[in-house]
Amino acid sequence: MHYYIITGASRGLGKALAETILHQPGTSVIGVSRHAAIEHERYIHQPLDLSDIAAVENNLHKVFPLLADATSITLINNAAVVGEIGYVGEQANEHYNFVFDVNVIAPAMLMNTFLSAYSGLSVPRTILNISSGAAQRPVDGWAAYCASKAALEALTTTAQKEQNIRGTGVRIRSLSPGVIDTAMQEHIRAADPGSFSEADRFSDYHSQGKLASPDEVATRIVQWLQGNRSQDEPVVLRLADL
Repeated sequence: MHYYIITGASRGLGKALAETILHQPGTSVIGVSRHAAIEHERYIHQPLDLSDIAAVENNLHKVFPLLADATSITLINNAAVVGEIGYVGEQANEHYNFVFDVNVIAPAMLMNTFLSAYSGLSVPRTILNISSGAAQRPVDGWAAYCASKAALEALTTTAQKEQNIRGTGVRIRSLSPGVIDTAMQEHIRAADPGSFSEADRFSDYHSQGKLASPDEVATRIVQWLQGNRSQDEPVVLRLADL
């Protein structure tokens, strides 16, 4: 059985990834999200709010069960939040706790536990962290999001270096999937232009049909995950690299 553990599996790209995988025989998905949105005999819902770090700590053993029949195991850290869009100095401090908990702290704990829980296995193990182009460039109004995604990419590259040194064969990648037609994009389009100079640009993505569908992006990601591995493949990827 090929196991996939996906955070944010109740909607958007996470749900599309889970559904795409479940269309294939011999797969099982553990979906980590606040609400269950998929009914399937090979889907296991693990209710968890990733902004509640205490709850994450107390439930990690449920997210990573013993998988004795696994032929491969993949963790996809997909869940993320932009948070309130606004300039630094004009935000409540709690905003930074919320964004960094969901986008960095929870994924780091999930990666750490995944690597520990399945360290004794010889089957292929993969961690895919869903990043953003915002990790590579400043977007005004998104300081917490940009910084958290940059931190996630640094975590990815460092963890992969460590696994290479240990010779574990674990594959860890960060992927920027581009602009996708999800609830996050709806939130971005609703932002006050006074706190986000790129508001018109993101509205144009929607009005001009430039947003990719979650299903389309999920299909490409799953095909890449299940394809042949390249030793020369970069750790930080864009969808165009797949």
